[in-house]
Order: sequence, then C-alpha cells, then structure tokens
Amino acid sequence: MITLEKLSKAFGSQAVVDDASSQFEKGKVTAIIGPNGAGKSTLLSMASRLLHPDTGNILIEGKAIADWNTGELAKHLAVLRQANSITMRFTVRELVSFGRFPYSKGNLNEQDNAMIDQSLTYLDLTDLQDRYLDQLSGGQRQLAFIAMVIAQDTDYVFLDEPLNNLDIKHALSIMRTIQKLAHDMGKAVVIVIHDINFAACYADRIIAMKGGKIAANAPTDDVIEERVLSEIYDTPFSIVEANGKKMCLYY
Repeated sequence: MITLEKLSKAFGSQAVVDDASSQFEKGKVTAIIGPNGAGKSTLLSMASRLLHPDTGNILIEGKAIADWNTGELAKHLAVLRQANSITMRFTVRELVSFGRFPYSKGNLNEQDNAMIDQSLTYLDLTDLQDRYLDQLSGGQRQLAFIAMVIAQDTDYVFLDEPLNNLDIKHALSIMRTIQKLAHDMGKAVVIVIHDINFAACYADRIIAMKGGKIAANAPTDDVIEERVLSEIYDTPFSIVEANGKKMCLYY
C-alpha cells in the first residue's frame, strides 16, 4: 500500500496541494478527478517522488519514499507523465524494452523479452512492434508508452492523463487494460483522468480534488453523485444508470 499523509505543496504564494491524505491499495484502480488546476498531477508527482512535498509524508509498504533506493523503487513503482518526448528514433519494441531497464540494465534476457511480448499483446501492439514511433498516430504512440510502463511490472502504476490524444477505441482499450492490471494482476493503478464517465465505469475508488484539497475520497459509487460532482465542478450534473454503472450527464 502507498500512504499519503497530509501532503502540501505551494509554488510561490499559491497553494497547489493542501493537506492531502489518502491511500492507494493493490488490486484497485484509483482515479483522481477534478477541474483544471485542482492539484491532481501535483499530488501524483509527489506520490511518485518526482516532486518534493513542502510538508507531509509518503510511505510505500510502510517505508518512507525518501528512504527507497532509486533502483529498487523502479521495481515497485512505474510512472507515466503527461508529456513524453523522445528525440531519438526508436521502434515500438525498443521503447517498450526500456521498461525492463530496472531489471536488465540494458541486457535483456528471456524473462525480459517475455514481459515485453506480454505488454505488446495486452495493448494489441504486436503487429506494430517493428514500426518507428514517428510512423505512428498520436494514439498509437501513447499506447506504446503505456506498454513500456506495463513491461516494468511493478506493484504500483501511476498514469497521468494517459487518455490524451486517444480516440474512443484506444481509450477503452487502455481503461480495460488498467482494470485487468488491478483486478487480475493485483496491482495498484492510479490514474489522473478528466473523463468522469471513464472513472465511473472503470475505477474502484475516486479521489476528487478542488482547489488543492481532497473534496471526496470514497468508493466510486459514493462520488458519482449529483450533489458531490456539482459541488466539485461548480456545474449541474445528472446521473443515470446503464448496465449497472452510473453515468454522468452535463448540462
């Protein structure tokens, strides 16, 4: 389990995250939602040691994140940030193989290649594995980056807005894969996401942020409520049910 204890972060006089506490559990998908500027990505960056909190503690398996060796942390936690730019020319398979670096240090063995193959299969990229990234659509490139994260084979997977640039088919593929990683493989998957309906359908738990604070932190059905969402987003919501899932209507 990853535990966040009273995290705060300010840039200048602006408090971006204020006294935020939560937990990320294995076997569950946790979605972080909220309006722009709510502090979602900042919270995830602190939880992954990409950004140092001004106050508060982060514990991974009961051990302070600052006390983790970088190489060992990379075997437990994989992170995909919003912006991913690579200047060198790589094939899809070469990119995905970077996920194995914490184990292989660049010398891939049979186990590494098996994990790469599995990751490519998960995201239906096997037929594209020898294509160069600059030959792919934006959505296909995003899938390749997510396959790299999956190949890292960590207990904790953090994805910051991974559905950017994806059409509905690819977005559904990602969300179904995320759910499989959590439910079938026992990983804790944490995703910053703007699409509330994807969160409603695929997340087990939702953390909703507003103005740097955690406004709601509960099982999905308890957050996907008209009153809760209307207060978080300052706009009216209607909730309907389809196939046993709650869906949001905006107006």
